[in-house]
Amino acid sequence: MTEPSQEIAGLAERVLRHILDAEPLEATLLGFREHDARLADISREAQDAHTAERAAIRTDARAIDPASLDDQDAVTRSVIISLTEYGDDGSAADALEYTVAAFPVSPSSILLAYLRMVVATDAAQAEDYLMRLASIPRYLAQAEARLAAGRGKGLLPVAHLVGMAIAQVDQFLAAPESPLLIDAPSDAPDDWRQRLDALLDDVVRPAFKAHRDHLHREVLPSARSVDVPGLVHLPGGLDRYRGLVRLHTTTERTPEDIHAIGLATVDTIHAEFRELGQSLFGMDDVRAIFDHLQSDPTLRWETAEQIIQAAEAAVRRAESASSNWFGRRPAAVCVLEQVPELEAEGSAPAYYMPPALDGSRPGTYYTSVNRPTDRTSFDLVSVAYHEAVPGHHFQISLALETPDLPMIRRLPLFTAYVEGWGLYSERLADEMGLYSSELQRMGMLSADVWRASRLVVDTGLHAMGWTRQQAVDYMVANTPVAPIDVEAEIDRYIAMPGQALSYMTGRMEIQALRDRTESALGERFDIKAFHDAVLASGALPLAVLGEVIDAWIAGS
Repeated sequence: MTEPSQEIAGLAERVLRHILDAEPLEATLLGFREHDARLADISREAQDAHTAERAAIRTDARAIDPASLDDQDAVTRSVIISLTEYGDDGSAADALEYTVAAFPVSPSSILLAYLRMVVATDAAQAEDYLMRLASIPRYLAQAEARLAAGRGKGLLPVAHLVGMAIAQVDQFLAAPESPLLIDAPSDAPDDWRQRLDALLDDVVRPAFKAHRDHLHREVLPSARSVDVPGLVHLPGGLDRYRGLVRLHTTTERTPEDIHAIGLATVDTIHAEFRELGQSLFGMDDVRAIFDHLQSDPTLRWETAEQIIQAAEAAVRRAESASSNWFGRRPAAVCVLEQVPELEAEGSAPAYYMPPALDGSRPGTYYTSVNRPTDRTSFDLVSVAYHEAVPGHHFQISLALETPDLPMIRRLPLFTAYVEGWGLYSERLADEMGLYSSELQRMGMLSADVWRASRLVVDTGLHAMGWTRQQAVDYMVANTPVAPIDVEAEIDRYIAMPGQALSYMTGRMEIQALRDRTESALGERFDIKAFHDAVLASGALPLAVLGEVIDAWIAGS
């Protein structure tokens, strides 16, 4: 790989600095520690300044003739332009003015989810952590000001999600030991822990208590009901949603097109359910199969320990088999942990947290173990293959371990590529022989139809005016996902419009690229080489990924 041109390298660095400056807490978790003392400025003025900065970067990138660049620099130029365009789509949605939830897209939840992950490795980082905590009152006050501005424009949050956010803060306040305590590094001053305790007691807890009271007093009374939870019910809501669809899918597909694709894909997967259900249970009625999967007590976990052990076994089995399917594998080993109790009620069943670049935190697969007897057991391994190996852990760690790529291509910045690969990995695991039983393959189909149904319910909520109950009913009727998870998922889709579309959109595009490559190369097709080609360029918009794979085919 050749050295990038100075112009492209400079623009890539400008975009990176823009992203890190806008989200300093996420920068810390990624390993960029120069932002450790700060929380984001989430004021309207800061948002407008970021929009102007993106426009300037985009203008400079477009001024460079792509024909003058080598292949890698041309890809980076496209990534720079895409990041600024999709950044504008996200900004235009003005989510801060109506988003309150117990998910890390809402300011209080962002703090509670991410601050606990900060690791201080030396005295300077420990002092920065104190400075960051001291800025929590300002950050939460800005969140309240944005919500007030939203109310003035008719942009109202959803009461059900506001209640969940209040409950999350209540749980934080009731904890006997603050979840925001972190370990002191060996060189921290003797009084550092004493100062941390005082800051948590005298500044942080009162700020969260005041924010909780503000949500209850000022936000909750005017919030929307669950009968009108989608963006389409807000002023300019459909345009906001169309922009978020572009951001999260990196395509120009309309909500209407995606809804139709979702319905057709659900039908296709139901046909697979009927075939496997006949073989496994002697039944070919989809609803009967789903009911059996949900009602059979032998398909439930008994203890949290069982969940952790099964997830660990699945990840290690995938690591062992991966050499036959990937030419390049990450050096980093995936760590497993359970979702912390503070997040458990509002959390997805599992998720992956990328490693920090500075080595302070490994790539970690979190799985939820709360209320284990309410959780089905047959679908755990497919989720592990998505979130860990060969899914996000391979994808993100390999990119981070490729120093020749510009940093903006090493980070997981395009959701459709990231989640598309995760979902592709669930089906790939079947080819790899990782599902040890037909029941586990039933779990694969369960996860697949779950993601396909997202295309229907996300667009249904935010473009077609569905109620929360309509969305819940559709997913319960068309997937074997446990009701406990369905309700949490629907709340997530309400809080994060468009994000749920990225999974199936990305998977279908990666599969289409594989089909195109196999057709073009015939007997010369090598699955390991294809996977390496998909992962070698880091996270890309789907259209740019298509260009990269076409160029690779031409050179093969």
